[in-house]
Amino acid sequence: MRIEDIVRQFQVEDEIVSCEAFGSGHINDTLRVRFSGDTPDMVLQKINVSIFPDPYGLMENAVHVTDFLRDKLKKEDRDYERGTLAFVPTKDGRWIFDDGEGGFWRMSKLVPRTMSYDLAENAEMFRSSGQAFGQFMADLNDFPAETLHEVIPNFHNTVKRFETFRKSLEKDVMGRADSCREEIDFVLSHEALCHEIVDRIEKGILPLRVTHNDTKINNILMDSETGESVCIVDLDTVMPGSCLYDFGDSIRFGATHALEDETDLSKVDVDPELFKAYTEGYLSTTGDSLTAEEKSLLVTGAMVITFETGMRFLTDHLDGDVYFKIAHEGHNLDRARTQFKLVRDMEEKRDLLEGIVNELC
Repeated sequence: MRIEDIVRQFQVEDEIVSCEAFGSGHINDTLRVRFSGDTPDMVLQKINVSIFPDPYGLMENAVHVTDFLRDKLKKEDRDYERGTLAFVPTKDGRWIFDDGEGGFWRMSKLVPRTMSYDLAENAEMFRSSGQAFGQFMADLNDFPAETLHEVIPNFHNTVKRFETFRKSLEKDVMGRADSCREEIDFVLSHEALCHEIVDRIEKGILPLRVTHNDTKINNILMDSETGESVCIVDLDTVMPGSCLYDFGDSIRFGATHALEDETDLSKVDVDPELFKAYTEGYLSTTGDSLTAEEKSLLVTGAMVITFETGMRFLTDHLDGDVYFKIAHEGHNLDRARTQFKLVRDMEEKRDLLEGIVNELC
């Protein structure tokens, strides 16, 4: 089916002027559609159902969360027109168009006068991203997280991730285990870390919250003039979970100067100043939303998510690189080593990092 015919399935009336690839995402096919007349530019996306097999559940999550946010922004006299995504229904009132050829499409209004960055250029920008994701969490503090679909079951269930790793190690289908014994031993020796968050959620010690699960800075739209955060995007992985997951992933990705696949491990460490910048921004907007237990476990959250990510890379290496795309043989092993070096550095600096959190709380 032609793109023009797909666009016509949604509630837009003006003529299509242009349609072009948009953004830097790697999961969904994303297009920017321009129209004649007064119709604003739209973002048209084809949902990757190999990653998200339940596109209807995914969109139900996204619509419920954005509707909730929009109502809150209106009540608090904040920018509700740009402060959250606005999805456009199909002509028959649905949020997804099934093209009958395996394609599931959605449309949203382009958030005007905004831009995004793939990486934080400095500590101040990283602090700003912490403020944005902290505000997102605080705004959804009273949203019933348990009503959301788990679009990727057990996504951050580190206990099950560890079980999957053990099974891959036992099978060793590629015969690679002997060449990465140090990394395997690292995972096996850190099994207890897998229980830190999961067990506390199950026991009710940590509250279940709405989590974004992809807290990279390029998922924040910023005002193109002021540079202030405007809107959190890419809500595909919004699910119930712990705020520690989102905080931890931001630190894993942004509080180091090393690339995710850096092979010179001497360059891989956690920068305390970047950690402080993000944490300061995050805590400044979460306000009273976080419990004392959550605050005490922020550093643990960073360690757990970094370890989990490395364990997933190592599992995929043992399985034959079937999940993560690789650029060369051993790429996933390189990625795993980088994550494990970050965990070791966090362990060494734990007192320092927890001191920063305590200072800011």
